[in-house]
Amino acid sequence: MTEQLLRLFDAQVDVAGYPLYWREIVGNLFGFASALGGLKRRVWAWPIGIVGNVILFTVFAGAAFAMPDGRHPLFGQAARQVFFVITSVYGWWRWNHVRRGRSADAPAITPRWATPRERGVLLVLAALGIVLAQAVFAAVGAGWPAPRWYYWADAWIFVGSIVATYAMARGWTDFWLAWIAVDLVGVPLLWVSHYYPSAVLYAVYGALVVSGFVVWRRAAVVETPRTGIDGKGAVA
Repeated sequence: MTEQLLRLFDAQVDVAGYPLYWREIVGNLFGFASALGGLKRRVWAWPIGIVGNVILFTVFAGAAFAMPDGRHPLFGQAARQVFFVITSVYGWWRWNHVRRGRSADAPAITPRWATPRERGVLLVLAALGIVLAQAVFAAVGAGWPAPRWYYWADAWIFVGSIVATYAMARGWTDFWLAWIAVDLVGVPLLWVSHYYPSAVLYAVYGALVVSGFVVWRRAAVVETPRTGIDGKGAVA
């Protein structure tokens, strides 16, 4: 059984000398399906995303232990999968809670923009998080010959992804803008790090994110907000 699991873990195909791990492909496909579910505001987007997060954790963390192909481990990419799972459990619970009383085919939530206070707090925490994360990643990755900007970029993706996922759980339209900021750094970083399938999918995500932003922005305007737990007519 152990040997079979190891064989599955290491399953790959060679594409022009590049070892393409099936785990990276499958994990990203789950992530893409989750993004589509998020665009449509379906609760199933959260559990689907969690499966993808678990698989991708083995990809980005595995570079430090079991991938002798020259790829640098992306600690931020690996660590964010853990936080994705935690935040996704919250999002899964929250969207289920908010959608109670709605018809079965109705979207789980009504989008809204974050308030200036909410947005300000999130931006301050994000800035502090990036500074802290890059220091941690640089310390952990001291044994690998990587330039300093590498860890700043990894930290940007790590913190930005957490911000985007939390904002999605809250139903804030702003979360699409956070994903755009992540993709602008994530695509080139993944490419130079030789995670080609992930880089390509991030580029595809870019088009999906722009589309999602337009859809959520329109929904926030035309749909009648339901009174949430804040009692002010916006979903809290």
